[in-house]
Amino acid sequence: MKKVLLSTVALIAFAAPAAAADLAARPYVKAPPAPIAVVYDWSGFYIGANGGWGQSHNCVDFITVAGTVASGCRDRSGGVAGGQIGYRWQANQFVFGLEAQGDWADLSNSRVSLFDPTLSTRVKTDGIGLFTGQIGWAWNAALLYVKGGAAVTSNRLDIFDTLTGIGLVSASNTRWGGTVGVGFEYGFAPNWSVGLEYDHLWMGNANNTFTVVDPRLAGILNSRISQDVDLVTVRVNYRWGGPVIAKY
Repeated sequence: MKKVLLSTVALIAFAAPAAAADLAARPYVKAPPAPIAVVYDWSGFYIGANGGWGQSHNCVDFITVAGTVASGCRDRSGGVAGGQIGYRWQANQFVFGLEAQGDWADLSNSRVSLFDPTLSTRVKTDGIGLFTGQIGWAWNAALLYVKGGAAVTSNRLDIFDTLTGIGLVSASNTRWGGTVGVGFEYGFAPNWSVGLEYDHLWMGNANNTFTVVDPRLAGILNSRISQDVDLVTVRVNYRWGGPVIAKY
């Protein structure tokens, strides 16, 4: 009996490794890859469209042989629409840029002259241009920036008879000044962004000369108009040359 037990134990000992060899190997599970953080890059050229609201503050003075006579001040507001083109480059979270913007405008008003109630003046701005530099701070797809540079406006002054509305004289001018602004832009797609911007323009004073026809204007040498403009626009830009970067 003892020999039988010993023989059985020995048989089990020899059979165990063979049975273990027949078992399937434990599968190896690879660790999942580290997540990829997508970083929005603002670098590259862009082109876009804008539209919104503008307000121009104007004061008209008549310069006569007797001196300068105030004709009155007034605000005029209306719509603006146009486009912009520029280039930005990003260094860490800082974003630098250059931009040119041109807008059609319809900012006009009329008022009875304080100099002579039989006369009325109409001042209209029909074009606005901005040439600016930008500096901003980016949080991935969000960008807050300030801008500043040169501004140009296209203006027209009309003097007409208050009662009949018949035009007497007119003068057009293009004036240059300065601008500062602030904006926020958000990249809602790899190459598309939408933003909101506010700009203030200081256009200074401009003199208008005209040929005198009506005897009521015989003593007027020219007119001087001061102008400040405020713009609020919604912007949509398409950018190329700066793709989204995958950062590990």
